[in-house]
Amino acid sequence: MTKHILVPLDGSEPSWAAFEHALDQYEGERITVLHVADPSNAVYTGVEGGYYDGAAFDRALERGEELCDRARERLEEAGTDSSTVLETAVERGRPARTIVRYGDDHDVDLVVIGSHGRSGVSRVLLGSVAETVVRRAAMPVTVVR
Repeated sequence: MTKHILVPLDGSEPSWAAFEHALDQYEGERITVLHVADPSNAVYTGVEGGYYDGAAFDRALERGEELCDRARERLEEAGTDSSTVLETAVERGRPARTIVRYGDDHDVDLVVIGSHGRSGVSRVLLGSVAETVVRRAAMPVTVVR
């Protein structure tokens, strides 16, 4: 039975390392690359109040499509077994919550996610998508540095 591997991709080096790990370890399986565009990143606040920049969010969605295209190119460059099925998705929402929900809704067997390597105070203040996914996902999660 083919496994379904989910690889969240944000364009960071750790997320590309997770993608490469998935290609290497799960050759011949079904791999879905998921980019999550967070609408809150398009909200700006200033002296006069806040506003939503729809163009900034549209650019985030376009960037997600570009990352998915680059993932396809990397799969071809890797010369990976042609039986590997690569699917791509761009979703809107909070990254950790959306990754977990996507995994549940699409019968994902494993999440392979990159870690930004934050530690100590910065991790506490900023939070960690990878840590939240590990805590909340019903399926196994592999964190790649």
